[in-house]
Amino acid sequence: MIQEITTRMPADAVLAAAKTFFVRRNPLYGVFPEKEGPDYVVFRGQGNEELVIGVTSVEAGTLVRGSTYLYDAQVARFLTTLDPLTMAEERVG
Repeated sequence: MIQEITTRMPADAVLAAAKTFFVRRNPLYGVFPEKEGPDYVVFRGQGNEELVIGVTSVEAGTLVRGSTYLYDAQVARFLTTLDPLTMAEERVG
């Protein structure tokens, strides 16, 4: 499942927040950074499950996408911690 949000936060701040959130906040379903680049971070977890957070700069801010099979609830929770743009701000931006 892919989930996304547009935020005011810069891309590097989103990726840093993801690394902090997923490593510290999920004791039941722990994940650990496996690979990263300037616009993504890949985590590996239970049963070799993959969780990917990707960022793309858009006119209104930063588009953040989370993709996973097992960690949907954790991705949704992480996205709520970001500073989201409203739909009107996304259209104006």
